Amino acid sequence: MYSPTTRLLTILELLQSHQRMRGAQLASRLEISQRTVRRYVVMLQDMGIPIEAERGPDGAYYLGRGYTIPPLMINPAEAMALVLGLRMIQALQFPADATAIEGAIAKLERVMPTILLDQVRAFQEAITFHVAPPPAFLQPSIVASLSVAVHTRQQVWLSYQTYNGEESARVFDPYGIVYYQGYWYCVGYCHQRNDLRTFRIDRIQALKLLNQPFEHPQDFDALQHMHTTLATMAGPYAVEVIFAATIEQVRHVLPPAAGTFEESDVGIIWRRETYELTSIAHRLLQIDLSATIRQPAELKALMHEFAAKALRMTL
Repeated sequence: MYSPTTRLLTILELLQSHQRMRGAQLASRLEISQRTVRRYVVMLQDMGIPIEAERGPDGAYYLGRGYTIPPLMINPAEAMALVLGLRMIQALQFPADATAIEGAIAKLERVMPTILLDQVRAFQEAITFHVAPPPAFLQPSIVASLSVAVHTRQQVWLSYQTYNGEESARVFDPYGIVYYQGYWYCVGYCHQRNDLRTFRIDRIQALKLLNQPFEHPQDFDALQHMHTTLATMAGPYAVEVIFAATIEQVRHVLPPAAGTFEESDVGIIWRRETYELTSIAHRLLQIDLSATIRQPAELKALMHEFAAKALRMTL
């Protein structure tokens, strides 16, 4: 199944990706005997690669710390930044394979000098990440395929499920991927709708790259389009709030995707449509600016309920 050269490189890759591996594990992965594994290990050692062997029935092989493959050279600051980034990706549950993250950290630690290794391990032990779990499960393979399609400007076929459970299939030109408030989105041109569309990636059920290129619009800003899409999204409730503040103060507390902002003689008018009002009410209570709700009546009623509840809690 493998040539001798491929087996040598595979053993080296496995030992780089794991702290230690038993001979039986290597033999199983390469579909060879443990005796042949020992022979390949000796060949690698003869090349100057510091592979250490543990004796005994549970003995294992491991790659000596300090070994690196030129030309990859990482300075201490870069190593610390990489480990921090990998741990953050792991904590935020970004679409990356957990085994790949641990393997990358193991490789970094193996090439670090002792002083830096102690610093990095102390850093990892000292810091605890308290982050909310992602609101939706994401398939890393779909994000990876979409990223390739965006980079190569290649059309994709996708099966998509809407928020109300309806399924559809379409051809799509992916222009860019945006991570926004816990969700991953893909922005591009939908050939079914003949218009720009934004899809939540966790709702993509299946994806296939097509052998068909597309033209990417010049100066297209995926994030700006995402802001505009969310700010102008249709809904049954039309919210209109007036802030007695400057436009800078309002934009400081409300993101671009929150809606549209208009300067007027009475103040800054915030408008948006929404399917639910509870999050709007919570957001208004958190904003330390003088505000007046113009509409809808349901939002005013909800704020009265919150006020009554707060009063009851103080009795």
